[in-house]
Amino acid sequence: MPSKDKASLLSEWFMKEGKVIVAFSGGVDSSVLAAVAKKTLGINALAITADSSTMPRRELEDAIKLAREIGISHDIIKEDELEDSRFVENPPERCYFCRSGLAEALKRIAEARGFSTIVDGANASDLKEHRPGLKALKEQGIKSPFLELGFTKKDVREIAAYFNLRVEQKPSQACLASRIPYGEIITRDRLRAVEKAEDFLLSLGFTQVRVRSHGNIARIELPENEISRAAGFGREISEQLEALGFSYITLDLKGYRSGSMDEVLQ
Repeated sequence: MPSKDKASLLSEWFMKEGKVIVAFSGGVDSSVLAAVAKKTLGINALAITADSSTMPRRELEDAIKLAREIGISHDIIKEDELEDSRFVENPPERCYFCRSGLAEALKRIAEARGFSTIVDGANASDLKEHRPGLKALKEQGIKSPFLELGFTKKDVREIAAYFNLRVEQKPSQACLASRIPYGEIITRDRLRAVEKAEDFLLSLGFTQVRVRSHGNIARIELPENEISRAAGFGREISEQLEALGFSYITLDLKGYRSGSMDEVLQ
C-alpha cells in the first residue's frame, strides 16, 4: 500500500475520535501520530510527554523540539515511576506498572480538559517482543491506531517519510530502566550513570547505543558495523565509564538488539 494511502487511513481513524491526546515520547511512532493528529484535528490534538527519571534528558529536549516542528500543542507532565515500589523491584512485568501509571495520569488530564481519546504509538511489530505495557494500555482504554490498522514499524517509517518528518530513520529508543537486568533494583543513580555513559558514546559518533548495567559491569551494545570502531576509543570509553562507577567495561560482540534483557525470559 502506498504511503499516501496509509497516511489517509490514519487520518480517517483520527477523524472518528474527536479530541485526541497523543502520548508523545518524540520517537518515530508517536511523532507520526502527532503529525497526523495535528493535520487532521488541528487544535483538538494535544501531545503530552511524561518527564520521568527513566527518560534521557536528550530525548526530552528532542521531544520538545519535535512537537514545535510538528506544530501540535504540547504539554509536559511529571510522572516518576521510581515512586512505585513494584517498578523499582524490576520484575519482568515492570513496564506494566509504568504504563498503568502513565495511562491513569493521561486519563485524568483528558477528563479535566474534555478530550475523548488517548492514543499510544504501539505498532504491529511490537507484538513480536515482550511488551507487558501493551496489556496495561488496553486495560486502561488507551487506543493504539497502528495496531488497529495493522501497521508495522516499516509502515510507520514510510508515513514519516511521506510527511518529511526528520525522525523517519531515528533509531528506536527505550526507557533507561531497560538497561538494568530484571530482579536488580532500579535506582536514580544507576539510571543517571547509564544515561551519562550513553551520552558519551553518542558524542563519539556511534549511531545507536545501549549501556546495559549488570551490577558494576557495563555491557555496551552497538550496531554490528560500528563494533570494530569502538576499539579505537577503548581507553577513552573505559576511563569515562569507570568515572561513572563501572568497574568493568565490556563490548557485546553480538551487537545492538532491541530487548536484549528479555533473552533470559525465553
